[in-house]
Amino acid sequence: MKHTITHVRGRQIWDSRGRPTVEADVTLAGGARGRAMAPAGASRGAHEALDLRDGGERFGGFGVDRAVAAVNGEIARTLTGRDVRDQAGLDSALETLDGTPGFARLGANAAVAVSLAALHAAAAAEGLPLWRYLAGDARVRIPLPEVQIFGGGAHAGRRTDVQDFMVMCPRAATVRQAFEITADVYRAAGALMEESGRLAGVADEGGWWPLFASNEEALETLARAIDRSGWRAGHDVFISLDVAANELGHGDGYRLPLDGAELSTTQMVDRVAGWAARYPILSIEDPVSQDDVAGMADATARFGQRVQVIGDDFLVTNAERVRKAAAAGACNAVLVKVNQAGTVSRAKAALEAARALGWSAIVSARSGETEDVSIAHLSTGWDAGQLKVGSFTRSERMAKWNELLRIEEEMGADAVFAGAGALPASVAETLA
Repeated sequence: MKHTITHVRGRQIWDSRGRPTVEADVTLAGGARGRAMAPAGASRGAHEALDLRDGGERFGGFGVDRAVAAVNGEIARTLTGRDVRDQAGLDSALETLDGTPGFARLGANAAVAVSLAALHAAAAAEGLPLWRYLAGDARVRIPLPEVQIFGGGAHAGRRTDVQDFMVMCPRAATVRQAFEITADVYRAAGALMEESGRLAGVADEGGWWPLFASNEEALETLARAIDRSGWRAGHDVFISLDVAANELGHGDGYRLPLDGAELSTTQMVDRVAGWAARYPILSIEDPVSQDDVAGMADATARFGQRVQVIGDDFLVTNAERVRKAAAAGACNAVLVKVNQAGTVSRAKAALEAARALGWSAIVSARSGETEDVSIAHLSTGWDAGQLKVGSFTRSERMAKWNELLRIEEEMGADAVFAGAGALPASVAETLA
């Protein structure tokens, strides 16, 4: 009886952009309660689950009254009385109730908040931290962080074409050391921008606001920041890019306004491959747009043996799209966003599809975030190996990073940092 859902409650809260979003509580007969909050992206793939917004003038159209009403009405009636331990059954009930492929009727923001809240409630009922509830008896790893230093694209007024300039520390001994190295690089990057008169605050995810004349200048500055921090670029610290090329698609090709370039798919892959050849880049996300299968296959063939090639908008946390991409020779890693899929079960299915192919996986936040720390637990408990949250500043980001430190402490002597082992095998071999 203690695992039976007795109450489901939704409410409007606010995300890191000051926009409304959905929070849900799931309460059980035994008194345990789970709570979760729905994030929201700025650059969104056409194939991902759909948030439900109210439209109109109020809150610029971003209101969530209808999504909250769905939680407190149809969703609450459907889930009340069910066993919270049956995550797959709960998520399936949400899908059936909605009746559309992408939660267009009830809203993915409603579904994901409830799905995650139910998962938290189940863990609470067992008296376990969420990561341990997910892991069961398996020994899991602390994920390798992917941390933004410069924010660009849709996250920074499109000041650069590339959306995220990030760093990774795969040779760190612990996640604590990885964060300490990252903090050194972040400070060095800020100092370089201040000295050049280009310090202009931070972008949506907390990375420095980019004031560069070209995308390559941002890469050059990041490489200099790594060296200035006292760590070695290409040994201690590597660069990771989220090109978010879906935002750059123009006709049959790509437009890079900062570089003044109009590129075909082949030229776009050439441009990214050139960056990968000149800089210590270890990971590249969405080098081409969401439906450019040939371009993604070309990119994977060109540099996928030494670089992690991630599908975000290209795969939208969808297991079937992961399998189709693999059949086409596209990607070797999947980005996992629960709100992109709509439920915990759908997100896990995408991760497991990638794992079955020998791919790597990165659990990810969104640019519009909250203080919810679920993804720190998901990335650990699912043994995903990597976590992408944004930058090393702003509390909605640091809440997740700090939670990883707590999880590492909870593990004690059993704590293992994923490090380079989280990368695709061929990429990890280059670091050996």
